[in-house]
Amino acid sequence: MDKVVLAYSGGLDTSIIIPWLKENYGYEVIAFCADLGQGEELEPVREKALKSGASKVYIEDLRQEFVTDYIFPVLKMGAIYERKYLLGTSFARPLIAKKMVEIAAKEGAVAVAHGATGKGNDQVRFELTTRAFNPDLKIIAPWREWDIRSREDAIDYAMQHGIEIPVTKEKIYSRDRNIWHISHEGGELEDPANEALDRVYVLTVPPEKAPDQPTYLEIGFEQGRPIAINGKEYGPVELLEELNRLGGANGVGIISMVENRLVGMKSRGVYETPGGTILYAAHQELERLTLDRRTLQFKEQMAIKYAELVYDGNWFSKLKMAMDAFVDETQKTVTGTVKVKLYKGSVTAVASWSPYSLYNEALATFGADEIYNHKDAEGFIKLFGLPLTVQALLNRRIDGK
Repeated sequence: MDKVVLAYSGGLDTSIIIPWLKENYGYEVIAFCADLGQGEELEPVREKALKSGASKVYIEDLRQEFVTDYIFPVLKMGAIYERKYLLGTSFARPLIAKKMVEIAAKEGAVAVAHGATGKGNDQVRFELTTRAFNPDLKIIAPWREWDIRSREDAIDYAMQHGIEIPVTKEKIYSRDRNIWHISHEGGELEDPANEALDRVYVLTVPPEKAPDQPTYLEIGFEQGRPIAINGKEYGPVELLEELNRLGGANGVGIISMVENRLVGMKSRGVYETPGGTILYAAHQELERLTLDRRTLQFKEQMAIKYAELVYDGNWFSKLKMAMDAFVDETQKTVTGTVKVKLYKGSVTAVASWSPYSLYNEALATFGADEIYNHKDAEGFIKLFGLPLTVQALLNRRIDGK
């Protein structure tokens, strides 16, 4: 019997895909679940997969690799998709797909399968990564093949096959969770005119219910990578877990956005990224202190393209890897500490210091100094404004005619 490796989460879609693959392809189904920090969602996964018809279940703890090799590179770039989305689902899929291909090779599987819909971005991310590592594998995307057309249909299919699922027709949100974020789609959220209700949130308290007193944190960085909170060093996973706890308690990291999907349509999602929002604010502030203007501006321009590459599933592309090399060079001096203030959903960088600081008090002061001669500014301004002077003289000559 041929084998297929399924990217399995235990959610509605992947739960019903197991019996569907067996019925329609006659494959032996091997379920693979990546532990990316979903928390309690992982506990019933193995038993659920086996009950649904999987012959074998792989559950691999990939949290450390996920944080260090996928989250931190995007953080160092400062990439944000469409000025809002911190790419939590986008950079998780390449890691899952890469491991899925490895298991397929180990098991001698002829195919891999995923539960992404034909309208979404994840189908592209899964499949581009699969092709990058093994273009010979058959890729099965049931949402592009079966007669199921809605989550209500999927719920009915699950009930007919006796499969336990974590959603109902009344609470029908589609969620994706990992150590970086949780996303919410579906239900009343599909209408951008509807504000997200408090019941949606999982990691974060609504900002208005956060404490009335601010929380101050000092985030330490070494070459662009966060390493410490309030002077205490943490491992990558533990650091992010602690920032999620602190940020979530202060209502930090909630966004609602209408985004442009790769396939051409707009979609509405609500995201919670408490720890990540803190890290972005702190990292950006430290870069302002340690990077020169041209490097910082060029890096900000690159970040737009980088975010698009990650969002579109081009994680293993040559261009993205070349950008990573550039960013690593810029981060050699991004070492230091940033003090941030958390208050009712906001993150504000209030202080920063670094051994590589480019801020020179002797130059910046309004007091007397021996380094900067104010008279030098006159010649600089004349030369800097020379094109404007030449243009004015030309205009005068033209107007004189």
